[in-house]
Amino acid sequence: MSDTHTVVLVEGVSDKSAVEALAERRGVDLAAEGVALVAMGGATNIRTYVGRFGPRGSNHRLAGLCDAGEEGDYRRGLQHAGLITSSSSSDLQALGFFVCVADLEDELIRALGTAAVEDVIDAEGELGSFRTLQKQPAWRGGSTHDQLRRFMGSGSGRKIRYSALLVAALDLDRVPRPLDLLLTHLTAPP
Repeated sequence: MSDTHTVVLVEGVSDKSAVEALAERRGVDLAAEGVALVAMGGATNIRTYVGRFGPRGSNHRLAGLCDAGEEGDYRRGLQHAGLITSSSSSDLQALGFFVCVADLEDELIRALGTAAVEDVIDAEGELGSFRTLQKQPAWRGGSTHDQLRRFMGSGSGRKIRYSALLVAALDLDRVPRPLDLLLTHLTAPP
């Protein structure tokens, strides 16, 4: 990380994969820009990683992406490091941390639409598995959107694999707002 000036803290590998895929689609070489992506293994680890890479650690510029449900963990970790003082979302954004409405998969499904997501699943040869999930009693009456979110979260490595595939299927003018804002923040001068 000797050439790194910005560390992006994301909850997991699927988020990291999505950011990498979007950067590649936009022709942005994150490493050349001095940006390192770090999958923390869950939002509750934010305090540790802010300590390691923030002002009390290697003093890198920090940025990140989190789910709405984990915003409090991020906020507390950043407050503990003295990087923000209020509970305003604008403080998070000014620092370079962006919040997904539910989670990144939810954002990507909404941006693509359920039919396009099903096309991606079909191209991966898993449409039959998705149809099986839809027939399960717990999911039978649910919305296709919710069924797709559940499908992405089930199966070993599925979220990781599909996050990049869904980003690859996006029209670049329909990138989910938090992901778009993060990449724009990363390519702006520090």
